[in-house]
Amino acid sequence: MTEHAIPAQRLPQALYTVEDATEVLRLSRAELYEQMSAGRLRFVKVGRARRIPANAITEFVALLEKEAEVTV
Repeated sequence: MTEHAIPAQRLPQALYTVEDATEVLRLSRAELYEQMSAGRLRFVKVGRARRIPANAITEFVALLEKEAEVTV
C-alpha cells in the first residue's frame, strides 16, 4: 500500500446491492425493483448486476419526503 492509499474500511460505501438497499430503505425487493423500473430510484448496471449509488438512495428519500408534503 502506498502512503497515499486509503484503507478500504475507511471508504464510504458508494454502491449498494439490491439486497443492501432493501435493508437501508426497509422496502421489499419487489417494491425496490418497481421503483427502479419506474425511474424513481436510479441504478447502474455492472455487467448483469444492478447497483444503487449512495446518492440515489438519498435522492429517493428526498422524493418520498417531497411527495409526503404534497399530500398533507
